[in-house]
Amino acid sequence: MPEAVANSLRGLYAITPEGLPPAGLLAHVEAALRGGAALVQYRDKSRDSTRRAEAARALQRLCRQFGARLLINDDLALALAVDADGVHLGATDGDLLTARQALARGRLLGASCYADFECARAAAAAGADYLAFGAVYPSPTKPLAVRAPLTMFSRCRAELRLPACAIGGIRLDNAAPLLAVGVDLLAVISDLFDAPDVAARAAAYQQLFKDETCEFPQSATF
Repeated sequence: MPEAVANSLRGLYAITPEGLPPAGLLAHVEAALRGGAALVQYRDKSRDSTRRAEAARALQRLCRQFGARLLINDDLALALAVDADGVHLGATDGDLLTARQALARGRLLGASCYADFECARAAAAAGADYLAFGAVYPSPTKPLAVRAPLTMFSRCRAELRLPACAIGGIRLDNAAPLLAVGVDLLAVISDLFDAPDVAARAAAYQQLFKDETCEFPQSATF
């Protein structure tokens, strides 16, 4: 992966909540972007393909206004159709190598690796740009998710040399320890979008990255 791409994959990763009407979804995401969210992932498990495409296109326009990147959750075809900045795939949501080959140069491929480091190795070999591990804390979105040990992140940095994303139960008051063990991206849903001031909450997450002093050694490159 080019070093510039790797270095840009750091910060708050806003995962959209389900159930919001289109106008509400855009308003919430705009607030997160105003607060500095680096990436947005559009997550919608409904079967309304027309609504999903319209929402994805609107989100893409919004992200570009703020210089952020939009990834589509679990739907390579939709990501390609709306010219999104990438796609994020779970273990049963498509072949990573096929997705890598289909995505244009510079588009991002993210992979859910749960608590399985061998899955992470395979994803890295298939060309993933970042690897997501979780749930790192009990998650209201996926309460039955297996907990991922924090050692996953230090191993990802040391062995795979790819940006690592933490997801699952992340709140502003429990996020800092994740940065200390090598997390590059904090994927947040509820604690961000349920906040009374989404922009302020996003800015507070971004401040954690500015305050974090546990950086890569100078000799380390992706």
